[in-house]
Amino acid sequence: MTAEAARVDVSVLVPARDEEANIAPFVAQCAEVFAARPEQYEVVFIDDGSRDGTWAAIEAMRARHPFVRAIRHRGGRGIADALRSGYLAARSDILVFYPADLQFKPEDIPRLVAPVLAGESDIVTGRKQGQYDKAFVSRVYNGLSRMLFDIPVKDLNNVKAYRREIMDDQPVRPDWHRYMIVIAVANGYTVSEVPVPLYPRQAGKSKFGLSRIPIGVLDMLSVWFELRFSRKPLLAFGMLGGAIFAVAAIAGGALLFAGQGTRPVWAVIQTALVLGAGSFATGLLGEQVAAARAEQREIRRRLDELAARSDRTDSTD
Repeated sequence: MTAEAARVDVSVLVPARDEEANIAPFVAQCAEVFAARPEQYEVVFIDDGSRDGTWAAIEAMRARHPFVRAIRHRGGRGIADALRSGYLAARSDILVFYPADLQFKPEDIPRLVAPVLAGESDIVTGRKQGQYDKAFVSRVYNGLSRMLFDIPVKDLNNVKAYRREIMDDQPVRPDWHRYMIVIAVANGYTVSEVPVPLYPRQAGKSKFGLSRIPIGVLDMLSVWFELRFSRKPLLAFGMLGGAIFAVAAIAGGALLFAGQGTRPVWAVIQTALVLGAGSFATGLLGEQVAAARAEQREIRRRLDELAARSDRTDSTD
């Protein structure tokens, strides 16, 4: 392979599950767009446990187009795992998440990537333009997310382009890809958005139903707690324990002023003391876990620095 052929500037990660009819037109549109671009692209399909002919369609496209690569999950593992598999296989430092359903056209990929290539932003999300199903759900989700996380973009869960190192800071958790922007901003990365047209699905079926709404809300609260208290868990559990101890103190004061005790009040005091002590103990254990995680992050940072230093040394030999 020549140096030009081996160079890859942008890796487009395309999770696909039962999208047989969309694979060939997706690749055809990519080929047309990429041919007119100066940067080099690759498309990494991740077949996430498809039960139709999706894998055969991907293999056929890989045989015809050198920029197509493929990964296969034998069973459905979800978009978060699919994106992680694609990230591990990708050969470039700029990644793009793009679904295979053709509701977003490949012609918009260069606009999504441009701010990252220019160094203007670390992660760029697309802002959906046009009519689409579940618009109300999307507005509620994005509104709640902006309230909790104060993110300066309107559409958090959409197609996006981002630097490779952002994936290094993402927790390996199911469905947390929805909060990639939130976690990236919390880690100091810059974010922007560009409008991206949304088109009606021409083939296949949507994999997302209303049953994901409660899961999404619980994930949102989990991410909020992780970002707010993961490094200082004693702050959260200590505040909770203090509030519970305050209830015990108020109940005890009421007994003193009343001059005589009643069994329900004593039960409240005893319960509050036990729960308060348990909350503080949980916070102390959490502090130990947080310290271990901080040490792990520092070790990984030092290993990355050593690896980068080794690469620089090899390049000068």
